[in-house]
Amino acid sequence: MKTDLSTYNNDWYKPGGKVKRALWYCFNNTFLLNPYNPSSGLKKVVLKMFGAKIGRGVVIKQRVNIKYPWKLEVGDYSWIGEGVWIDNLANVKIGEHCCVSQGALLLCGNHNYKKTSFDLIVSDIKLDDGVWIGAKAIVTGGVVCNSHALLTAGSVATTNLEEYSIYQGNPAQKVRERIISD
Repeated sequence: MKTDLSTYNNDWYKPGGKVKRALWYCFNNTFLLNPYNPSSGLKKVVLKMFGAKIGRGVVIKQRVNIKYPWKLEVGDYSWIGEGVWIDNLANVKIGEHCCVSQGALLLCGNHNYKKTSFDLIVSDIKLDDGVWIGAKAIVTGGVVCNSHALLTAGSVATTNLEEYSIYQGNPAQKVRERIISD
């Protein structure tokens, strides 16, 4: 058998109405992707207008791309770094005091490479409190990063990360415990 993309059909996937998605596309480009808008406050207002749940003290840097804000929850005092892409075809929950560093990718979607039709697969991502996703790291759909887990720069998380643990590589492997001191 061969892949036959002419049979691809994701009609079952309904992330929001066409008008809502079109409006979000315009607002996302104007307020979040725009490198000349440094205001986290304005970005948070726009995200909330479209259904995102955003906590107190959240920092959102420039050139952040969010697929569907109505599928996003960010806890208090979390940071989303410059150039982060949250491709949340499913729900993404970022806990309190998390850091998603510059260029990181949270990717909820994939394709079933075993099917000729290359079917869409979507699953949630959850970052518990205190998680740090390093620069240019990738978290794939279905992954839970437990409390205070750390995914180092450029690493790829395809399975759950244990709490207070440091992960590195592709695929990410636990390399040591994360010890936090004053």
